[in-house]
Amino acid sequence: MIIEQIYTGCLAQGAYFIESNGEVAIVDPLREVQDYIDKATKNNAKIKYIFETHFHADFVSGHVTLAEKTGAQIVYGPSAKTNFDAIIAQDNQIFKVGDITITVLHTPGHTMESSCFLLKDKNGKDHALFSGDTLFLGDVGRPDLAQKGKLTEKDLAGFLYDSLRNKVMTLADDVIVYPAHGAGSACGKNLSKETVGTIGEQKKTNYALRLDMTRTEFITEVTDGLLPPPAYFPLNVKLNKEGYKDVDDVIKNSAKPLSIDEFEHIANKTDAVILDVRHQTEFVKGFIPQSIFIGIDGGFAPWVGALIKDINQPILLVTPENKEEDTITRLSRVGFDNVLGYLAGSFESWKKSGKEIDTLQSVSADVLEQKIKENNAVFDVRKPGEFIKEHIRVAENTPLDFLNHHISEFPKKENFYVHCAGGYRSVIAASILKARGFHNVIDVSGGYAAIRKTNIDRTDEVCPSTLK
Repeated sequence: MIIEQIYTGCLAQGAYFIESNGEVAIVDPLREVQDYIDKATKNNAKIKYIFETHFHADFVSGHVTLAEKTGAQIVYGPSAKTNFDAIIAQDNQIFKVGDITITVLHTPGHTMESSCFLLKDKNGKDHALFSGDTLFLGDVGRPDLAQKGKLTEKDLAGFLYDSLRNKVMTLADDVIVYPAHGAGSACGKNLSKETVGTIGEQKKTNYALRLDMTRTEFITEVTDGLLPPPAYFPLNVKLNKEGYKDVDDVIKNSAKPLSIDEFEHIANKTDAVILDVRHQTEFVKGFIPQSIFIGIDGGFAPWVGALIKDINQPILLVTPENKEEDTITRLSRVGFDNVLGYLAGSFESWKKSGKEIDTLQSVSADVLEQKIKENNAVFDVRKPGEFIKEHIRVAENTPLDFLNHHISEFPKKENFYVHCAGGYRSVIAASILKARGFHNVIDVSGGYAAIRKTNIDRTDEVCPSTLK
């Protein structure tokens, strides 16, 4: 038996390759599926089943394409409805893969069709639980993404409590837990950096699995402090329910090198967003006017999904050379398939042509220390939880995820400063603000990590007026 976790850091997502005696099951595959096919072929094995723990909101799964290319059957838990052929399994239905079995455990709560898959070895012993977004390491799935009609997030949280107590916590302590996500995912609040654990460890350390926790306490704790989900979540659910284009076709249609004249013509004649994915230190030194920065080396795809509201938005790319297809692939993982092309020769070709360029002012934390003494405004674009833990005393919290909600708060004329934890998110925020006419925005290089090394007045006391 082989179990391989295929973890994608920029999505904080785990897919799984399971093989036994020449047969393979894939759990929650990414949209680009060739790697799974190649692994099976190399081992002279056949992909038999594609298990989906639920309709994913944070990425486009590869289930439809993988089924088309291999003939494997897609399996969802009870109550799922799809526009393509799939097995809608019953609770406790058993599927045989080589010498092992996989049992469907219906665990509604994160969504109503959410299910875990229990792998039993050739001797019939419970070996591993593929827990999807029902159980993470250190957390559980948020219960606010599948509200319909009169069904509230508290109702879903109640279902999740029952699912965990009746289906998951009854398993033996040595059963391995393979979750769908780790730290960085927006599908939970307190996910661990670890990506593999055990039921026993989670009973001891996961706040949501406390043995003395009542149903009411669980509902309160799980729903407390939930931020609104990113705008692209329901759009990805729709794609996962209805189907989508083959990612190979997306790449073929999108990976078009554009000359400077072609690039400029499309930018002027369409509403395309110019998305610059180079490193933030390169972007601040020079970029095409009106560009938005979201660097490929950070949490790229989720930030695109959070900040560009429409997955059909036309996009023009400025990438590091030889990163064009990688960028298009990552965009496709969250459903952004409408890339019109990329600038041939990257930003250097634009710069050498003599075309107009823009820059972003960036200062050190030491300079910020002096500017605060001169009463310049400071905006912290980290998440509220990060801000509450520790922040500059005079800073306002304007989380990057919801920057649009705070536009009216930024000064129109006076210089103001933005920072995050390390410098990635603040450049994203500054690029968006500058594109909207805030030419008085200044980035703080190195973010809060650099600020900690100064004498800037900081506090861990929450200032209610700054949390919106």
